[in-house]
Amino acid sequence: MPVISVPSFLADLMEPIEGAEVVTWDMREAPPRDDLELVVVPQFNAPRVKRLDELGSLRGVITLTAGYEHVTPHLPPGVPLANAVGVHDSATSEMALTLMLAAQRDIPASVRAQDAGHWGKQQVTRSLADSRVLIVGYGGIGRALAARLLACEAAVTAVASQARDGDEYVDRVHPVDDLSVLLPDCDIIVLAVPLLPSTRGLLSAPQLRLLPDDALVVNVGRGALVDTDALQAQCASGRLRAALDVTDPEPLPEGHPLWSTPGVLITPHRGGSSTAFPPRGAAYAAEQIRTLVRSGHIDHVVATGQER
Repeated sequence: MPVISVPSFLADLMEPIEGAEVVTWDMREAPPRDDLELVVVPQFNAPRVKRLDELGSLRGVITLTAGYEHVTPHLPPGVPLANAVGVHDSATSEMALTLMLAAQRDIPASVRAQDAGHWGKQQVTRSLADSRVLIVGYGGIGRALAARLLACEAAVTAVASQARDGDEYVDRVHPVDDLSVLLPDCDIIVLAVPLLPSTRGLLSAPQLRLLPDDALVVNVGRGALVDTDALQAQCASGRLRAALDVTDPEPLPEGHPLWSTPGVLITPHRGGSSTAFPPRGAAYAAEQIRTLVRSGHIDHVVATGQER
């Protein structure tokens, strides 16, 4: 019978799973067992992730985040890693939509006016309707966002690592090699890709210069997808705007110029942190545990530990 560890908040939501022994481990202390075969990594505060290679019986790791770059360096050789497929699609796409609407309708100015106790200025603001939105990263989050954007009457173009046929939301999915051709024709670009060597600095100074004046850069992926200095310079000049749930560095230090740059809206990386997460995270972990019991492996593998 495989021994599996899950964070305590998931253990409270999961029913017993036949054929598996599930123990609680929040990864803040030593492992409760040395024979763990599957570890579900908590979403936050997992300092012991660096010690996964101490588990000699380990056969798989699951992260409860869509991103997984914080776990891959610590995977024992040959051990597969699955990320949280489907768990954060709705919440993160909601956050992306929230950032877009807030930036387009200049909600931060109204919040500042309310804090100051006055009505603020009535003016015409940008609309999401009729905007051309480029989604870079057309996985679960990208597709969930496309559905919401179409309901807002925006025009959606999708980009993924490879070209493929479209679906009910987009006519086709463009390859990332087309990015330089697509950038000049979008009003809003949304980044929803994992941080990999191939995606680090995906939007650097040359790509940012291709965006049209007044374009909005939305990042709900990872901060290092964007060259922070180049983005800050473009926004400080008034040419571009940004709405960021993630930054590089993260957390953004006090006094960083991005905090006070006009046209920049920042939220503290909470795209997947909503009431939708616990039950969806528990359902996903239970599904993966049942798969391990039934087949001896986990699904949705995104990386495998390498020899070091």
